[in-house]
Amino acid sequence: MHRPLHEQLYERMLDRIRSGEWPEGERVPSEHSLIAEFGTSRGPIRQALATLRAEGAVDGGRGAPPRVRRIVPTQSFQTFVSFTDWARSIGRRPGQRVLEAARRPASEAIADDLGVETGTAIVEIVRLRLLDDEPAMLERSAFPLPVGRLLLAADLDAGSIYQAMQEQGLAPVRARHVFDAVPADEIDAAALAVTASTPLLRVRRTGWAADGSLVEVADDRYLPTMATFAVENTSDARSALTREAAGH
Repeated sequence: MHRPLHEQLYERMLDRIRSGEWPEGERVPSEHSLIAEFGTSRGPIRQALATLRAEGAVDGGRGAPPRVRRIVPTQSFQTFVSFTDWARSIGRRPGQRVLEAARRPASEAIADDLGVETGTAIVEIVRLRLLDDEPAMLERSAFPLPVGRLLLAADLDAGSIYQAMQEQGLAPVRARHVFDAVPADEIDAAALAVTASTPLLRVRRTGWAADGSLVEVADDRYLPTMATFAVENTSDARSALTREAAGH
């Protein structure tokens, strides 16, 4: 089945923005020139531009000519992939810097998340995640001791946590993500080079291995200028996306 013309035009225009053929800050070619170039009518062109505008790839409207905006990478949650794999899939260079990696007694909150008793030995790892050497996300992860002990022995500055877990047959194959917005605390602000209280996109993640065991809980805090998220659903199937009350 052929995709609608406006979707095809949208993808072609988006490719031009991503490649730099349409540079940031420059005007998008006029409707007349786009109609002539693509050999179509005004309707599909306007629909494609409207989608770009809705996604923040261009701005303008109400008579103002559209201009190209900086593309913010979007991560889809149709499939579960690591930060490293996602970054590479969009042509960006992933990086990481371990800020803390320690074995310690589980706090009440972490124990509840991991399903263990308060005070049980667990491993917590805090990493700054980078896109093309720019701070993008601060990741706070907690692991049951059998998993975390293996990670403490790995070179986490050089590779992916999930790759290290995969080598031991412990990588998550299923995850649950809960999204909200939070103000940057002092640790977030220092790591991400922003002021305290700057709004961040938070993703709280719980991951399970193939055998059903819980292997990770995480609190990932993204700069909105560096990443957005997309969840696709259809009218004929229930979406995995649900709403949760704040604080849960």
